[in-house]
Amino acid sequence: MSDTAIEATGLGKRFGRRGGRALHDCAFRLPTGRVCALVGPNGAGKSTLLALAAGLLAPTDGRLRVLGTSPAAARPRVGYVAQDKPLYPQLTIAEILRMGADLNPGHWDPAAAEHVVAGGDLEPGTRIRSLSGGQRTRVALALALGKRPELLLLDEPMADLDPLARHELMGTLMAQAAQYGTTIVMSSHVVAELEDSCDHLLLVGGGRIRLAGEIDDLLAAHVRVTGAADSDRLDAHAVVESRVTGRQLTALIRPAGPLPAGWRASAPTLEELVLAHLRNPEAPVLTTAPAATEESAA
Repeated sequence: MSDTAIEATGLGKRFGRRGGRALHDCAFRLPTGRVCALVGPNGAGKSTLLALAAGLLAPTDGRLRVLGTSPAAARPRVGYVAQDKPLYPQLTIAEILRMGADLNPGHWDPAAAEHVVAGGDLEPGTRIRSLSGGQRTRVALALALGKRPELLLLDEPMADLDPLARHELMGTLMAQAAQYGTTIVMSSHVVAELEDSCDHLLLVGGGRIRLAGEIDDLLAAHVRVTGAADSDRLDAHAVVESRVTGRQLTALIRPAGPLPAGWRASAPTLEELVLAHLRNPEAPVLTTAPAATEESAA
């Protein structure tokens, strides 16, 4: 068993000979057993990164390891729900679940899959083509959880769900992580809905990894400060973002030592941290988990 769920070194992906880069020189390590928020703006490379980890795309540059091996070799141990939730529209829910069992012999948990479907009051005989977007999401998650994966990759899984269903399915995912030690990587545009559930963060911006590590460590490395607008005494610190309102300057910084006298400091929220880094693409990268392990180097 590997203690690393996903590890990237110099990872890059370009589409076509003249296509643009979706990812460039990405390096990070995600330990096993984490619930990881994958965040970033549209077009940042989140879906590409998940597809690479699922073994559906091959990298153009660098190396990607999943559960201690190649993404292709790890595929039987990985569950993946794409953003468009592709399912055979002519099949019924029951047929889709039987297909999941046939494709995962010896690894299928019918109770887990049926529990997710039953939570939406869905009839097993209903055809996929007649389901709403939220109902299709529930069936896709049932397929992924029925596989009992070691690593679960979810691309915007809650986008089609109403708040009640979102809360219920998030609870199901957290129970899966707690009971089986499943590593979950979940992309979302709604940072607030991930803050209470995730303990690890990957922030992607411009095709690069901007922040990577335990959320508590990343938050502890930053401070939100306020002080006089005419002061230049923050020069010794790494300033992620700053703005002036009247005579007051507010900034998010990574302190390099004691703060100047008279400055007020407070802890940022996860949303403040993410938004500040997205608004300033020039902010220095911070990775709190090592990007290489002895195991991967062997």
